Amino acid sequence: MKKNNSFIARSNVKNSYCELTILMPCLNEARTVGRCIEKAKTFLVNSQVQGEILIADNGSTDGSQKIAKEAGARVIQINQKGYGSAIRGGIEAACGRYIIMGDADDSYDFYDLMPFLSKLREGYDLVMGNRFLGGIKPGAMPPLHQYIGNPILSGIGQLFFTTPVKDFHCGLRGFSKKATHKMNLQTTGMEFASEMVIKASLLKMRVCEIPTTLSPDGRDRPPHLRSWRDGWRHLRFMLIYNPRWLFLYPGFFLVILGLFLSLLAFFSPIIINGITFDIHSLAYFNAMVVIGFSMILFAIQSRYYGYRSGLLPSSPNLDFLFRFFSLERGLFLGALMVILGVILAIRAITSWAQILFGDIDPSSMMRIVLPSVSVIIMGTQVIFSSFFLLFLEIPTSKTINGNFDKE
Repeated sequence: MKKNNSFIARSNVKNSYCELTILMPCLNEARTVGRCIEKAKTFLVNSQVQGEILIADNGSTDGSQKIAKEAGARVIQINQKGYGSAIRGGIEAACGRYIIMGDADDSYDFYDLMPFLSKLREGYDLVMGNRFLGGIKPGAMPPLHQYIGNPILSGIGQLFFTTPVKDFHCGLRGFSKKATHKMNLQTTGMEFASEMVIKASLLKMRVCEIPTTLSPDGRDRPPHLRSWRDGWRHLRFMLIYNPRWLFLYPGFFLVILGLFLSLLAFFSPIIINGITFDIHSLAYFNAMVVIGFSMILFAIQSRYYGYRSGLLPSSPNLDFLFRFFSLERGLFLGALMVILGVILAIRAITSWAQILFGDIDPSSMMRIVLPSVSVIIMGTQVIFSSFFLLFLEIPTSKTINGNFDKE
């Protein structure tokens, strides 16, 4: 293999300084992988960048590995299936201080990677391509993805994680290897693209975007991406990594709305345009409060678990909450709520006893019984949630060595 001042041959890459690894995940890309490697080599040579080209093969059966080796790339085999698995394996094997990854289907321009490398040299941790700023050529992206899927998912990502990234799923992006170690990347599928952006946002890393042109790929087969399946995987990943939007905000909304409607219906039926909302409606209003309260507890538990397991960083609100939390205080609050519910139940029984446990007006009785049951349920939830949070405090290897606590 010929060696010049810029391109490090695979035979001696581990013994030479390597600033940049150009990483390409590959699964049956025989038609295009060689072309992509030649473009990447041309960039390294023309830009005088010390680097390597690394192919993370995910089980190709069309000879992609042989083509890549003959073109001068270093090829590693990733046995665990999935886009995320291939990228993670490639990151671990990369020799470069910086990594620029891009699909091996010839949809991205490997001739023009200097804007990404320049930003990485400036100290940015993650440099994302933005296809909507750089241009999407006709036929390069299905209309469903271009006008619905990508904009919606990227918009949700911006809302949930306050990131400047407007194209969450661009396959061309650069990052430092040090930053990926802090991110503690875990996913194996297409949602890996979202995980990297989300982790960078949660860790307050320096992130920017570069306009990137997307061209039609050179495949002669259907793409690996499955629109609805992979779109759902991206969405659910965003939700589970943001307990505020999954549990907390909807929970507060239900509690506030349920309390408001319950108070209106507690004293007398609500009549709107001749429609009466009485005790039957009150039961549903109380259910809203209980469900919302449960969601708030889920938010606290999941957020704390994320912090303890190293999946999520700490936050001022979390620190404030658990600075004052203890099992005893949780048990005391839960017991007070249960006692309040029991007092209401005693009042209801007393009212029933006054008529010698005979027939009673259900409208007046249920206005006491429903709040009593609701408060007892919520108090019980607080008691057991307090024990569960104590359970989460048990030290594990992850909480002791979690990546989010590392500098």
